[in-house]
Amino acid sequence: MSNIFKPGENCWRVEHADRAAVLIDGENYFRAVRKSLAQAKQRIMLLGWDFDERVEMHDTSEQPDGPLQVGAYFDWLLKKNRDLDIYVLRWDTGALKSFVRLNGLLTLARWYLHPRVHFKLDSHHPVGAAHHQKIIVIDEDTAFCSGIDVANNRWDTRAHEESQEQRYQPDGNDAGPWHDAAMVVQGDVARALSEYAGQHWRDAGGKQVKAVSASADCWPAGLDADFTDCPVAIARTLPEMDDQQGVHEIESLYLDLIGAAKQFIYAESQYFASARIAGAIAERLSEPDGPEVIIVNPESAEGWLESEIMDSTRARLFEAVKARDKYDRFRMLHPFNAAGTPIYVHAKIMIVDDQYLRIGSSNFNNRSLGFDSECDVAIDASAVQGGTVPGQIASVRNDLLAEHLGVEEREVGSSIEQTNSLIVTIEALNKAGRQLRPYQTPDVGAAEAWLADNDVLDPKRADDVFAGII
Repeated sequence: MSNIFKPGENCWRVEHADRAAVLIDGENYFRAVRKSLAQAKQRIMLLGWDFDERVEMHDTSEQPDGPLQVGAYFDWLLKKNRDLDIYVLRWDTGALKSFVRLNGLLTLARWYLHPRVHFKLDSHHPVGAAHHQKIIVIDEDTAFCSGIDVANNRWDTRAHEESQEQRYQPDGNDAGPWHDAAMVVQGDVARALSEYAGQHWRDAGGKQVKAVSASADCWPAGLDADFTDCPVAIARTLPEMDDQQGVHEIESLYLDLIGAAKQFIYAESQYFASARIAGAIAERLSEPDGPEVIIVNPESAEGWLESEIMDSTRARLFEAVKARDKYDRFRMLHPFNAAGTPIYVHAKIMIVDDQYLRIGSSNFNNRSLGFDSECDVAIDASAVQGGTVPGQIASVRNDLLAEHLGVEEREVGSSIEQTNSLIVTIEALNKAGRQLRPYQTPDVGAAEAWLADNDVLDPKRADDVFAGII
């Protein structure tokens, strides 16, 4: 029995996973996806904010079977297996750019005529909202829940090197170092995610999906599980609509996890733009025995408009939180590669103590908490018999820090064990080269002046300070 998961409040369901593994960065994700897709017998379902059939699933350590391009790979799978159906549901607004690509139009036209490919654009959302979850389900046996779209700019190795040939996009540009994360699960929780995907497909106007009758083992060949025989919670955000009640499980789970922390909150997020989450963190930081809080963000949000809005909001919230950080336990950090180039953080991860692990599509912003469609999965060590899960959760956190600091995981683990501090560990291991640099408010005076007139962390205002903007 979990100490924190409450179906109907901070999660949709809690289901059993035979196996689960954390996949860090695009190369590991696409390798696992490719291997899992290859095992499909009857049905593949893919839900995404974006989908680009030109994406190449490179592998620098293994020789992959079949075409590299995901569109060609789908065609290859369909030719090999006459019983296979593929369903792709993507956000309608984001798909507009696909229609200006000739090869994209040709692929979509070919798939439209294919009797076993079902491609649909999801318009079942309020104006301005997004279908943002990233889910792939194979034969109701294995599922991926992540922050990674099958789209350009998502592939990178964990080295995040300055020059990486496979990172070049179809337009010839290198998107630069990119950090991301996913979880793959097998068992009842995969069947639940299949149900979730099927419901979204029908809500978007799709016909009933093909039933899965065959038994298949679609776990990625050669991938070691991080967790076995454990319950996994599924948390969602669904916007309120005429035919749909709003669902805010993701926000509730974030607040409950922050409230449950005893020693450490380690989080990676593309944004820091939720006043409600910032307020919950500030409250814990004001406690004499509260947790350390480490947030790993990109140096700047992607795109001009996002940068203007998100970065200014982050500055205000950061200063508001620091004002209540009387015990100096809050750090916001940005990863850089050995050449000094910022690594874009697209991962959505929260790890609390050695107890809770959460990965999915939701960011620390209002859109993810109430406006867009999102899906996360989470593990609670207290719900698993035996004492190995806390060590596995700690290993995931230490592995992430080791990547960002350019050191071995054992060095991070040893330092945390000796110091009982993430902050001291990061500062001790943060050397030249791969490193985490502290966030610097771009205009402290402007942020402080704005905060003097706006109590951004006032819980009475937290719902609407930035609603509709971020």
